[in-house]
Amino acid sequence: MERSLIANVKIGEVNKIQGFVENIRNKRTMAFLVLRDYSGRVQLTVEKEKYPEVAAVMDQLTVESVITAEGPVVENSYVKMGGIEMLPETMKIESIAEPLPISKDAAIDSRLDYRWIDLRSDRNTLIFKAQTALVAAMRNFLLERGFLEIHTPKLIAAASESGADVFELKYFDRKAYLSQSPQFYKQMAMAAGFDRIFEVGPVFRAEKSFTNKHATEFTGFDLEMSYITSFRDVMAIEAELLQAALKAVKEQYGDQIKELFGLDTVVPALPFPEMKLADVYKELEERYGYTVDDSEKNDLTTDAERLCAKLSMDKFGHEFLFVTDYGPEKRAFYHMRDENGMPLGYDLIWRGTEITTGAQREHRYAQLRAQADEKGLTEDVKFYMDFFRYGCPPHGGFGLGVDRLTMLLLGIPIKEVMFLFRGPNRVTP
Repeated sequence: MERSLIANVKIGEVNKIQGFVENIRNKRTMAFLVLRDYSGRVQLTVEKEKYPEVAAVMDQLTVESVITAEGPVVENSYVKMGGIEMLPETMKIESIAEPLPISKDAAIDSRLDYRWIDLRSDRNTLIFKAQTALVAAMRNFLLERGFLEIHTPKLIAAASESGADVFELKYFDRKAYLSQSPQFYKQMAMAAGFDRIFEVGPVFRAEKSFTNKHATEFTGFDLEMSYITSFRDVMAIEAELLQAALKAVKEQYGDQIKELFGLDTVVPALPFPEMKLADVYKELEERYGYTVDDSEKNDLTTDAERLCAKLSMDKFGHEFLFVTDYGPEKRAFYHMRDENGMPLGYDLIWRGTEITTGAQREHRYAQLRAQADEKGLTEDVKFYMDFFRYGCPPHGGFGLGVDRLTMLLLGIPIKEVMFLFRGPNRVTP
């Protein structure tokens, strides 16, 4: 007999189910247990005299043991768990569980030491159901619009982008680095004539950041597209992408997210509001009395970023805010600049946290070379510069952190939304 997920058992028929034992009540003539798989849970009720072999198995069970059970599933209005129960005719122990080393209310770092046990809950399972729906919706949105999915290398010969915050490793007889972004290879795809691409893959950042939103390895969702006329073309498709993704999550899991995390899944309206960086600081001061030194106003401070959540809701009634007109000293050398030297790019803020830096890229070799020279990176990015020597269309793109998106969607720290968190002090399990 094929296994049925608990959520899909057929009432009035014999089913085969498998999962973890969540609770046991073993009485003299009757025994009850709750069995859980990732789709749900069901009560098993055993008449000991009628099925002595099943009763013998029950006597050996411990909480979190794994079993296989077969028997009819029947309706029973006295059973609180969905009004159904299984009356197992056979039961097999697949694995006996020892006493658990952590409790559900243990500190996060203790739970991460035993992450495979910590994940055994409706709440944690929902994190990855919601994340799966989020990524699937973004992927489908782009595939429907003619994007190609590519997979760029994560072992690279030269430190990417800024040359800082990279992990160095030994690669046979020479040095290599773990990629901190697929940026250069996304742009190579534009030079290859791929026109529209995206990638979902690991990203590595050697940053000693101990915050609730940073990790040294995370999953990036990156996009690049050719023949744009402005960086606002990139902003527009990102807004549409996020609207479609959040709509899918809300439809599938909005009620569960509200129940288990206490947050509404808001599907954002289009277009997303937009403000210049200088205007953001001006309004933060006028509305909330927030001030910073002029030397800090070429980028968003952490506090300013956080206040953008309130500003966007108060001014626009919107959870998202595009911020533009950052100074060149805070933008990558490959961002195109206008005639006044202003980078043609943006950050996107959601619920008080930056989730994207996007831009139109500089595709003209001479200008790109000059901007790399300006930042002292010419030799470091020589291989990248070659992508633009033989013709390249105008293009732009952005990157999103899947884990950070999930964190903001559910309102919990990044350690809790990642399957296995990696930070400066954690490389296990």
